Amino acid sequence: MTDAVEPLAATRAGQELRSWIEANWNPELSLVEWRTRLADSGWACPTWPLAWCGRALPAAFADMVSDEITRAGAIGVPDGVGMHLAAPTILEHGSDDLKRRLLRSTVTGEITWCQLFSEPGSGSDLAGLTTRAEPDGDEWIVNGQKVWTTSATHADYGLLAARTDWDVPKHQGITSFVIPMQQPSIEVRPLRQMNGHASFNEVYFDDARIPAGNLVGEVGHGWAVALTTLAHERRYAVMGQAPARARTDGRAWREAAAERAVLYEPYKWYPQRAGRVDLVVDRAIATGANTDPLIRQEMARLIGMARTATWTAQRGRAARALGRPPGPEGSLGKLAASNVARAASRVHSLIAGASGMLTGADSPLGGTIAEIFVSVPAVSIAGGTDEIQRNILGERVLGLPREPDASHQLPFRDVPTNAGG
Repeated sequence: MTDAVEPLAATRAGQELRSWIEANWNPELSLVEWRTRLADSGWACPTWPLAWCGRALPAAFADMVSDEITRAGAIGVPDGVGMHLAAPTILEHGSDDLKRRLLRSTVTGEITWCQLFSEPGSGSDLAGLTTRAEPDGDEWIVNGQKVWTTSATHADYGLLAARTDWDVPKHQGITSFVIPMQQPSIEVRPLRQMNGHASFNEVYFDDARIPAGNLVGEVGHGWAVALTTLAHERRYAVMGQAPARARTDGRAWREAAAERAVLYEPYKWYPQRAGRVDLVVDRAIATGANTDPLIRQEMARLIGMARTATWTAQRGRAARALGRPPGPEGSLGKLAASNVARAASRVHSLIAGASGMLTGADSPLGGTIAEIFVSVPAVSIAGGTDEIQRNILGERVLGLPREPDASHQLPFRDVPTNAGG
């Protein structure tokens, strides 16, 4: 079978899936009971190996199966860091023991995840991280700090990148771990943003412990693991956040609604972060700004940018459907999203004028426009800055030489860092 979905194979798979859902879906099941059935059947993650809740089908079947489950009125696998980042990373780099212990429970939603990469002194330069992990018998001891960590307040596990060797160049001394988050030696502090939300956290490790079997990949090979996670993260960022479902007909749906309410609470301002292109035309008409030639020109430019960004995202989905690993379309899409958000913020400012800075009941759209202004800068930073995306595209797509950087050859302990190392 080729990577693309062959019509006959797709028809047979669709028929088999519909029959299976009809025989097994019951909205009065608990959410875990339903997802356990889904995992056991292999329909939870149809492109994954048979041993890990999958059916070893070509990548193109993933969207088809998801659409069929939705059309049937059933519930799919959980959303969020676990399924989009942690599970694919463990599937590619983790040991069979780690997969056995964590993948199934991630698919059923029994465990939740956060991502522990960025640090106060090494945000864009992830390889400059200074959180350290040291072996101690059959455990590792972790000390340091992470920042901008979503869901750390309630996650069961974190995908952690830590330094395990200071005597080799920075990319070679990193190791990837799965760290249990619910331990007293880990402190999580919410961060208040300028838009009023507290979606991210600082995480402090003070002799936190990780079982030796929670290595992801090999010691010192964590950079390759991190690149896998980051590639999936950029694609996830381009995909955007799905709206929460409102259905309450049955226990499974009620529990899914509660799950999604917790999951999407930190992301409720993300539509404003993206610039709210969808509001521009109606706002211009409502205020009469659509008759201003300058504003009309800026609106046309914005909508053209948004349409081309959509096409880039569609190319990414098509590549995934063909079974290709995450590629440069992730960085292209991420950079395009930043450009669109900034352009949208500019257009909203032209339409609203000074009143766009107001909040409260009498402000434009109840403060939504003001929230756009203070939220849009985040899209150029989160998930890899615009500068990082340009470097990736320059080096990996255009074939340009890397920027000179002596730190790639020096032992990391000899490299000056923002963290004061």
